[in-house]
Amino acid sequence: MTDSISKIESVIYALKQVGFTYASKTDIGWFKLYGHLLHSTTDACACEIELDPNFIELPKIRLLEIPAKLPSVVPHLGNDGHLCYIAKGSVVLDIFDPAGQTLACIKRAEEVLEQILKGNMIQDLEEEFYAYWGGEELCLVDMQEKNLGKQKTLVVKTRNGLMSVVTDDEVRTGKKLKALGYNLAEYTILTYRIRTSAKPRPHTTSWPPKTVRDIIAWQGLLDYRCRKKIEQRIQEGAATKANGALILIESPLLTYGFTVFYNRAKYQDGKSKLSRRRDVVYNLKISPVSVIRIDDRYMAERNIPGSKTLAGNKIAIVGCGTIGGYLAEMLVKSGAGTSRGQLILIDSDILLPQNIGRHRLGFPNLFANKATGMSDELKRLNPGADIRALPVDVMQAQLGKLDLMIDATGEESLGHWLCEQYLKSTTMLSVWIDGPGVAVRALLHKNSEGACFRCLYEANKNGLFQTVIGSMPNLMAGHGCEGLYVPFPATVSVQAASLGAEMVMNWANNSHTPSLQTRLIDNNFQLATVNCDPPKQKNCPACNS
Repeated sequence: MTDSISKIESVIYALKQVGFTYASKTDIGWFKLYGHLLHSTTDACACEIELDPNFIELPKIRLLEIPAKLPSVVPHLGNDGHLCYIAKGSVVLDIFDPAGQTLACIKRAEEVLEQILKGNMIQDLEEEFYAYWGGEELCLVDMQEKNLGKQKTLVVKTRNGLMSVVTDDEVRTGKKLKALGYNLAEYTILTYRIRTSAKPRPHTTSWPPKTVRDIIAWQGLLDYRCRKKIEQRIQEGAATKANGALILIESPLLTYGFTVFYNRAKYQDGKSKLSRRRDVVYNLKISPVSVIRIDDRYMAERNIPGSKTLAGNKIAIVGCGTIGGYLAEMLVKSGAGTSRGQLILIDSDILLPQNIGRHRLGFPNLFANKATGMSDELKRLNPGADIRALPVDVMQAQLGKLDLMIDATGEESLGHWLCEQYLKSTTMLSVWIDGPGVAVRALLHKNSEGACFRCLYEANKNGLFQTVIGSMPNLMAGHGCEGLYVPFPATVSVQAASLGAEMVMNWANNSHTPSLQTRLIDNNFQLATVNCDPPKQKNCPACNS
């Protein structure tokens, strides 16, 4: 406690040296000081600064009076004067030098303010657009396709009232809303979807837009064709009996939207001239909407920008045990089972108490089929994904045409059988754990020149492509009716699944090399084979069948 007080006193003293005076504590216990930000363009700007007593959060800096020369909207400066001088999470504050770090923050704020006053950083408004757009009304958007024009919109009841949900698949979206606990309401909303090539940014002299005229004028500066489409759709909606319309605009940066409310009495006056009716539409009030995307494409692509996801592929995982369960979840988070794709889970085994210590499923799934349990769990996590459980022996499964088959069984002989059956019809990935958690390995077979899982077995017999230098320990555990098993912790299973998931994503992005990858888990051993592309073995019975 004494050390904390000493830090605070040192910071307040340091700020006093540059003209800041202590004022008070805030309601949440932060320390407030008053002073000025210095710059070369005009007189110093009076400001207040609030300091986190733990010096973990960035200091909050707010201008007490916004310079009159500034436009109504400028980058990094809110209407209330708060200055965004560093993006949260982009720097790490040194808690052992709070005075130096606070002074550095003030210096950075002065640099940003000077750039704002010079009229620079305008492009940053694109990245900050949503902060200026506002919109208290929420709208969920679950659109997988790129269809434009009139859209289907559901209305749901939430604790805060009604919320619109735009969809191109009512069944898929209905599953998501059910998972959220939302009930449909008996309302309809006229919705139009428009695409623009322009990244939005607020108008610097006239903001926020309050009428259709404002929206059209603003869009005309960004993308004239989009402006015409907005005008057309609003006119189209006005010709219906709808009380209003929701306009969604798909931009390269984000989706934003607004609601326009029709004045029926004025617009439907048939005796009015066309120009008069147009004026009525232009004067209609609009309300910005906060758009939240819940489509599977967005959720899968968000963390891997610029890369392909697994959407649209038909993928089968054989084995939903210690590797397959974790792997299946990772693949669904990467888009498996979405955009007309499908994820098939194949396992005839049930979950037993001895499995729980290293399985993705837990106690509620005891004595249930592993494939069915994983399918139910993944549908709960992503209701929109197409996930099919096959609780049968893979030798009896009818799988049809696949884009990728993954062998996560860890059963060597079954892996050889799968190679013989499926090598010529689909790409195959085998993922397994070597020894009692010594290493995890994965092998991708994409073309006829590369080694299959059985090829690796033939090569290993001749001492090639071994996992570690020296012999692999053969450690077994278990007793009685439980049966023997190879012991290793769940962390090894997760690492095997992670390696497999990474190789699947590489495959989706047309990267098939190195086809054999190994991760050493136990540092008591030395890796024998670096990641490589082992060739097909001439004597492989699976490849030559």
